[in-house]
Amino acid sequence: MRLIIVTRTAVAVLAGLAASVATAQALRFGLAEDPDVLDPTLARTFVGRIVFSALCDKLFDIDEKLVIVPQLATSYEWSADNKALILKLRQGVTYHDGEKFDAASVKYNIERHKTMAGSNRRGELAPVTSVDVVDDQTVRLNLSAPFSPLLAALADRAGMMVSPKAAQAAGDKFGAKPVCSGPFRFVERVAQDRIVLERYPNYWNKANIFIDKITYLPIVDATVRLANLRSGQLDFIERMQSSDVPTLKSDNRFKISKITEIGYQGITINVGKSDLAQKNPLGKEAKVREAFELALDRDGIVQVVMDGEAQPGNQWVAPDNPFYAKNVPMPKRDVARAKALLKEAGVPNPSFTLVTPTTSDAQRIAQVVQAMVKDAGFDVKIQSTEFSTSLDMADKGQFEAYVLAWSGRADPDGNIYSFDACKQPLNYAGYCKPEVDDLLNKSRTARELSERKKEYEQVAAIVLKDRPIVYLYHRHWIWAYTSKLSGLRPVPDGLVRVQGLKFQ
Repeated sequence: MRLIIVTRTAVAVLAGLAASVATAQALRFGLAEDPDVLDPTLARTFVGRIVFSALCDKLFDIDEKLVIVPQLATSYEWSADNKALILKLRQGVTYHDGEKFDAASVKYNIERHKTMAGSNRRGELAPVTSVDVVDDQTVRLNLSAPFSPLLAALADRAGMMVSPKAAQAAGDKFGAKPVCSGPFRFVERVAQDRIVLERYPNYWNKANIFIDKITYLPIVDATVRLANLRSGQLDFIERMQSSDVPTLKSDNRFKISKITEIGYQGITINVGKSDLAQKNPLGKEAKVREAFELALDRDGIVQVVMDGEAQPGNQWVAPDNPFYAKNVPMPKRDVARAKALLKEAGVPNPSFTLVTPTTSDAQRIAQVVQAMVKDAGFDVKIQSTEFSTSLDMADKGQFEAYVLAWSGRADPDGNIYSFDACKQPLNYAGYCKPEVDDLLNKSRTARELSERKKEYEQVAAIVLKDRPIVYLYHRHWIWAYTSKLSGLRPVPDGLVRVQGLKFQ
């Protein structure tokens, strides 16, 4: 009799487990690259920001119309002189280790972003001189001068909050096991293989979280990512190959969503990052860079590389952006003029190496650019490198030209300051002009749109002539996913918010 009772109990337990498994919602997410370090202070990659969207809440977020909305901060107020930002913080929030989120932890995080060795948030928060804890739920950020882009910065990695206790204990190894306050907490990471997160049961907005587990799988080849989606090995893929859109549209097992990015795709040129800048005419001679741009057909690049799924552009924002500098319009391809410029520069057949990540779209860009500029006399060699490695090369100036995409920020300052201001952390080109710094700093202090536009027009007149970056186009973010998944909100920053996602 006892044996029968035990058996029945085991059956009941197994039935309960089966029901639990049946209702559990696990999302398998295909990434186009493997993220770099999972530390918001040190991180640089776009795919890292996708993971952070589930892992690390921010003080603010942005919505589908790029409006800044509350997240960990519920409201804000500028001081009368615009030199301080006062934030009211959300109550009842804890980090994944159970530590309380409060004003003291915000102070710690802002100071960590500003002072940690290797911080890539330093430039974004440069005007913040100090942080005051007003009370447990109120914090004041003091500025050296009015700083218009601050809210937008706090809606990205500069506004991500990590557990002070965990960060202090781990030091520079924090990114190996991050502890944040988002809807999901870190479980494990196997480099080049997977990142696993599980739902945090004490999340402040847990009523809007329906997924129990997320596994991010880096799959560089877009064709392989799509094959995994079609075979049921993945539920969601980001940056679907544009050429696959027509065929997948006809398959009712899947959905496609897309939106034009706020970032750009471009080619960064080493004009001062290392001695390679002076050893190659592309980095050394402005005329050679002008010839390089004139040898490009942006419309053609968009059609061949992106199957039309992008908007051609020559600046850090798209032509329909209110901050686009109309005084520097997009140049048309002019091979004859490009050849003349190379002759004037004394280098009719310049040769350089174009470093490119191993991602599908970057590879196609390199090949199309190589073929186009050959018509003007350029000899371009392509060096394909794993993405994180290519970023390390860019940091060290170990390149002549580099195919690099920027995912974009809601405020245009986030698309230019860290790249073109002297000695900024993302200034891979090594570009530096004091007059450009002055204009960029003026644009940061101006509050009115009209004033800021004037400053950016002046910046464009200088920077786009010097060409530390040759901008190509603004991509359409294309997501493909199982039709069983609902709740996706397309936001122009290309990040996938997990709030509201559920399987039907």
